[in-house]
Amino acid sequence: MNAKRTALVTGGNGGLGRAIALALHDAGHDVIITYHASESATRAWVEEQAAKGYHFAMYKVDVADYASCQALMTRLEHDGRQIDILINNAGITRDARLRKMSFENWAEVMHSNLDSMFNMTQPLCGAMADRGWGRIVNISSVNGSKGAFGQTNYAASKAGIHGFTKSLALELASKGVTVNTVSPGYLDTSMVQAVPEEVIREKILPQIPLGRLGQPEEVAALVAFICSEPAGFMTGSNVAMNGGQHMY
Repeated sequence: MNAKRTALVTGGNGGLGRAIALALHDAGHDVIITYHASESATRAWVEEQAAKGYHFAMYKVDVADYASCQALMTRLEHDGRQIDILINNAGITRDARLRKMSFENWAEVMHSNLDSMFNMTQPLCGAMADRGWGRIVNISSVNGSKGAFGQTNYAASKAGIHGFTKSLALELASKGVTVNTVSPGYLDTSMVQAVPEEVIREKILPQIPLGRLGQPEEVAALVAFICSEPAGFMTGSNVAMNGGQHMY
């Protein structure tokens, strides 16, 4: 049986973030979600879930900005919140072929997807180690493993996440803190829904042997397991859930 812990999910207002928050709540944890630019929509969702018996705390942070993350840590400490489980889920895309990609779009993706790993994890992992227990799950992508046309920035940032995971897993293994990567494939979320339907139907789905998009709840169940007590022997792993699109 899992002990009750406090989990923090970055990007908790997105499709996958919400599913992860619900799964961790179902596992018996207190759950905090972060948001950046959509306070009203996040608050509306939190209130909607409260009516269903799910209670989430919400905090604003820009994970791409070190000072913003430091300010979040100060607020959490002031509110007496001890983070035992960290889900680094927030991320963005700014797609273009490299020859046409602006430096701003390169840097924005790197800051949001990769610098955020340091910004959020470095202030929290020491206390987890001192307490002798912690779970850190970093959300990467199938495209970080296989590459994708027009996504040199995104794929590079997502590949870098697993290098971060493996090194930190080695540093924290003896302290009772596990660090793992989850690499989802194409999911039925707003990020994928923004892709034209004909592209999904004609280019994406034919690449997926299961013939469908993944559901956020499927990935969330995997994340919840990795954060559980029975997953304590699992660290430094990159777990793929992509419908068979990329096998390695």
